[in-house]
Amino acid sequence: MLKIVSIPNSVLQKPVQPIAKIDSKIKQLIYDMEETLISQVDPQGVGLAAPQVGLSLSLFIIKPTLENNTEAFINPEILEIKSPKTIQSKPKKQNTKLEGCLSVPRIWGPISRAPKIRLKYQDLNGISHTKWFSGFKAVIIQHECDHLNGILFTQRALEQQSKLYEEKDGELQPLHY
Repeated sequence: MLKIVSIPNSVLQKPVQPIAKIDSKIKQLIYDMEETLISQVDPQGVGLAAPQVGLSLSLFIIKPTLENNTEAFINPEILEIKSPKTIQSKPKKQNTKLEGCLSVPRIWGPISRAPKIRLKYQDLNGISHTKWFSGFKAVIIQHECDHLNGILFTQRALEQQSKLYEEKDGELQPLHY
């Protein structure tokens, strides 16, 4: 099992390097990342990027629910973002959900994310895909892509002028910063 690095580790604040070759080392890394993600129970993790295990590589995995299979995304690139206004004719409230991060323990904040994205990426076999994702998967993918660009959800909270909360004894308390 891999160790999850926490802030202020510098690997979390730098853009990653692309993966040139998907070899047995990369496949083993993905397996180890999956084992690490599944073992997270308080809180349960739904995504894990390579920088979170100390590696500056363009790779993340997601597992939105316990029932879902883990999906690996290598060299991902968000090609298009659909805002709520472009999806529906009626104005819709922003897609804002409380986010947390395994690398920023016990901190939570409401982050606005696009409800639908188009992503280009490679799978474990090196096959390229371009695919639309929506809902919770789209939110997780945007969070993990931010990791690959050295951006933490706390930075998004500051940009969006959202409040951050610290979890203490099972309660969320406003974080003063």
